[in-house]
Amino acid sequence: MKYLAFLPMTVLLLSMACSNDTDPDDHGSGNPATAPVDYLGAINQGKNKAMVDTALLQVNNALGQYQATNFKPAPSPQQLIDDGLLTTLPQIPDGAQWQYDPQTSKASVVPK
Repeated sequence: MKYLAFLPMTVLLLSMACSNDTDPDDHGSGNPATAPVDYLGAINQGKNKAMVDTALLQVNNALGQYQATNFKPAPSPQQLIDDGLLTTLPQIPDGAQWQYDPQTSKASVVPK
C-alpha cells in the first residue's frame, strides 16, 4: 500500500525535475561583474512602475469622481483639469504616453 502512494509522488517529482526550464529568472546576467548595473536597472524599473501605478491611481480616481458627480464619463482627461479634479496630468516615464477610453472612462499608460 505504501508503494502505491510512493510511486505517484516519485513520478511527480521526477517530471518536475526534468522540465525544460533552464533559465528560472531573466532579471540579470548572473555575472558578478555586471551586478551593479543589473541592480541599478532593477531599481530604475521599480521606480518607473511605481510612477505609472501612482499616476494611474490618481487619474482613474479623478475619472471616478467626475463620473459620480456628472453622471457621465469625462470626455477627456483635460476635463478633469478644467473641473479642478487634477492640477495637471501626473508625470509618467519617458517613452510612455497616456491613453484614455471615454466609453469605459479608464485611463492607461502605453508605450509611445
